Amino acid sequence: MPADQPRPLCFVLMPFGLKPDAGGLVIDFDGIYRELIAPSIRAAGLEPVCADEDLSGGVIHRPIFHKPMFERLLLCDYAVADVTTANANVFYELGVRHAMRPHTTVLLHAEGRQLPFDIAPMRALSYRLDAGGEPADSDFRRKLVAMLEAAREASPDSPVYQLLEGIHAPEIAHAKTDIFREQVRYSEGIKERLAAARKQGPDAVAAVESELGEMADREAGVVVDLLLSYRAVKAWERMIALTEKMPLPLRNTVMVQEQLGLALNRAGRGEEAERVLLQVLDKHGASSETYALLGRIYKDLWEAALRDGRQALAAGVLEKAIGAYLRGFETDWRDAYPGVNAVTLMELRQPPDARREELLPVVRYAVERKIASGKPDYWDYATRLELAVLAKDRGRAEAALPDALAAIREKWEPETTARNLRLIREARAARGEDPVSIDWTDQIEHELSSAAR
Repeated sequence: MPADQPRPLCFVLMPFGLKPDAGGLVIDFDGIYRELIAPSIRAAGLEPVCADEDLSGGVIHRPIFHKPMFERLLLCDYAVADVTTANANVFYELGVRHAMRPHTTVLLHAEGRQLPFDIAPMRALSYRLDAGGEPADSDFRRKLVAMLEAAREASPDSPVYQLLEGIHAPEIAHAKTDIFREQVRYSEGIKERLAAARKQGPDAVAAVESELGEMADREAGVVVDLLLSYRAVKAWERMIALTEKMPLPLRNTVMVQEQLGLALNRAGRGEEAERVLLQVLDKHGASSETYALLGRIYKDLWEAALRDGRQALAAGVLEKAIGAYLRGFETDWRDAYPGVNAVTLMELRQPPDARREELLPVVRYAVERKIASGKPDYWDYATRLELAVLAKDRGRAEAALPDALAAIREKWEPETTARNLRLIREARAARGEDPVSIDWTDQIEHELSSAAR
């Protein structure tokens, strides 16, 4: 293919993140995309188009259910669908693709998994996993490249067009496809500009927003990237204002509502933030992330009550904060973030909550398993560090600090950890505990605060 000729687009339909299969094995779908699917698509001379990455290193788990999703399904020249977990969103999208595109759709699944009845007769390529749910198939890329190249032959792979005679696929104007391709390229360019703007500050991010125009005309991934760019530069009021401009389906997603709750709280509008997050829990059920954000609201209220000398109120909201964080950890034991916050607040009680001694090793196990999975982020290393401080283990804390500092993505992250260590240090000093432990905790706190500037 000539260097100046654009590559055909290949839309990837699959789950993302860590998802369990029917047998309970937790599969790393991000790793499968990154190590197996995307490189194979590029090796076949195509360009992968997938759900947009967010700033925390994860993904927006499905394209938002609106126009851009259908454009990707219908206008991408090729599609690859991973049906391993029989994910309902993937199957809906696959059905739309099969109804509108007679060919160029390739099915994948993990080896040993039984395909659902409706697609069991269809040709599908399998890949091997290791015992930890990670991709372990050195020959898979070659096979997928071969299947994508074979798909160019235009023989029907859709059961609709294989089984029903006399139907024809709708004609899609080349102009429409060209416009779509330009939109994809435009979205990628905007994301690159936002990455640069995050290093310059709120005004630079706002300058990119001003060029985007109406949010309803932008892809969901671009809008969410803008929202998280404002979060990265701590532009809380601009985050709040942006959510009000979003199309209603996007604004009402759990992820956007959680980020709205975070921004409202950081902007000093705690009551509004609490209301937003309680509505998310009421509508969508328990979530470790939502409960962690709710716990932060009560934690801030506790600090405010202490500053105002309202001891009885402070005791009450501290219990609410501990309860929210604890509920978050119990909702998903793999998420150590609400767990470490629960342990920290138990340490801050006067006297300390005895439950922290039982909870601390459970939280430590959770975060060590996450780190061992090979995809830790700042919060994992910060949790390891905070747990070591809580255990008064200086050696482990000092060993954890460099990893945390090296994993910082946004300046508010070490600021949050330093704040927690300050609260622990002050509570221990008030109880007259070992001054040596307090001194080295203060040194670590200083390192984190310096990184936040």
